Amino acid sequence: MYKVAIIGSRNAVLGFMALGFAVSEAENAAEAAKKLHALARSGEYAVIFVTEQYAEQIQEDIDRYKDDPLPAVISIPGQGDSTGYGMNAIRRAAQRAVGADILFMDDSE
Repeated sequence: MYKVAIIGSRNAVLGFMALGFAVSEAENAAEAAKKLHALARSGEYAVIFVTEQYAEQIQEDIDRYKDDPLPAVISIPGQGDSTGYGMNAIRRAAQRAVGADILFMDDSE
């Protein structure tokens, strides 16, 4: 059975342990990229979440996995306010998958 992991700063990811996620703490973007590649190479993870704090900085590393069926690498908001980066990444992935923008959410709500 595949696992789910999350990569981010200590404060942003510790709560995910209670949900059964494999938590991988990173102190900076370079460390987050290194951990992403190690988790992906292991073949154990179906989904790897990366907090926006680092996802935006390691997008090139994340893009290496966008055509692979596993793992799905998804950016999510971290601690504090969202920058919108994660939602935009999901929007781009959906557009790529179906050929149209299917997320009609109004950001002003």
